[in-house]
Amino acid sequence: MCVPASLLGSYNVRMINSRRISVVLPAYNAEATLLRTVAELDREIIDDIVLVDDASSDQTVPLARQIGLAPIVHDSNKGYGGNQKTCYKNALDLGADVIIMVHPDYQYSPLLVPAMAAMIAYGEYDMVLGSRILAQHTVSRGMPVYKYVSNRFLTLVENVALGQKLSEYHTGLRAFSSPLLAALPIERNSDDFIFDNQIIAQAVAAGARIGELSCPTRYEADSSSINLRRSIRYGLGVLNTCADYQLHKRGIRNREYLDFKPEHPIQLPPRSTPEQRPAPSHTSGSDHAQVG
Repeated sequence: MCVPASLLGSYNVRMINSRRISVVLPAYNAEATLLRTVAELDREIIDDIVLVDDASSDQTVPLARQIGLAPIVHDSNKGYGGNQKTCYKNALDLGADVIIMVHPDYQYSPLLVPAMAAMIAYGEYDMVLGSRILAQHTVSRGMPVYKYVSNRFLTLVENVALGQKLSEYHTGLRAFSSPLLAALPIERNSDDFIFDNQIIAQAVAAGARIGELSCPTRYEADSSSINLRRSIRYGLGVLNTCADYQLHKRGIRNREYLDFKPEHPIQLPPRSTPEQRPAPSHTSGSDHAQVG
């Protein structure tokens, strides 16, 4: 595959409010869309790219190496949630202040990374979700009607159960502050797709400030998506997470992944000076089909 020269250059150390920015790509069979995804990541503000490959059967790993990334490769498929666990651990180990997950299947726009990073880097939020529902013409731009309807129903239930007013819980474009991620026991979460909802429930339980950013919908032939059977299983898992949260909150039933108290503040500390920031590292990775 011919790789554009623009993807072969090194990443420059830049910053937003003196914060170190890491992008994580949970990858699974992302060969067809990886180049487009990485091409739209802003090298002016990103310090690290962590790509974790979850035992892909295509050329995702060789392609990632060809464009200068250093993919972390799972020997066996650990699942979408398991992939994210590896992504976040490695980003935290690199000393990231802001960690942004972008699906490498190109359904979510990588161009939104700087805006999401700024919302956390300047201390306004601890977690930011890229919402397809806030975008205009969600269905006409490609989201199947049944996905839209189920998204709205599940989001309504989750807002009631978690006491929030979010427009969407099922997005694959997410940003976190490092203190928040470090405070959450994500290793207790599922290795499957319901990981995405469990981590939001944990963030709510920790008192995180959660913001949203409008994200245009992009459904193409190369974009990954789970089948109807797994979609139903996911939906039931979402309802179960809502029940878990309410029962745990009321002391009726203990759930291990919600049974924690943050040991440290979940907000970023006062900004550091450029001299205090560690040198950048170029690691890389990407994961499975997405839920939405």
